Amino acid sequence: MINKFKIETIVNDKKYTKIIEPRLLASDFIRDNLNLTGTHVGCEHGVCGSCTIKIDGVTSRSCLKFAVQLHGKKVETVESLNSNPQKKLILKTFKKFHALQCGFCTPGFLITVDELIENEKFQSENEIRKALSGNLCRCTGYENIIKAVLELIKIRNKK
Repeated sequence: MINKFKIETIVNDKKYTKIIEPRLLASDFIRDNLNLTGTHVGCEHGVCGSCTIKIDGVTSRSCLKFAVQLHGKKVETVESLNSNPQKKLILKTFKKFHALQCGFCTPGFLITVDELIENEKFQSENEIRKALSGNLCRCTGYENIIKAVLELIKIRNKK
């Protein structure tokens, strides 16, 4: 008999109360229980970055977290970028520079970039590459992603 747990969490500014099994992964909880399918599951080992979400403002791999670890936390998924005009700029800039390609890795990149733009002061393209090295992409060669991030940094620095 598996014990079930009640969790309360805020995901994309919406409060959820759910009864879940303790072994349920955060990525599966987000996709299957909340029907927020923007968070992708790739390697299921925390390597590819496709499942990246923000927990209390800090990026985290949802495939390496259990859903019970989201209890009492504020979670942001890629869907949250649409509801905030400032964050929507990330989506527009990625589109402008064709940094989306097949789209599988895109949610992880977008959430990672959201945190980086808020918190990091990059001095070089190499620093951006290093900061994004935890997110894997097979389509773009990263060039257009880097261009998009450089543009976002320029916009941020003008404010």
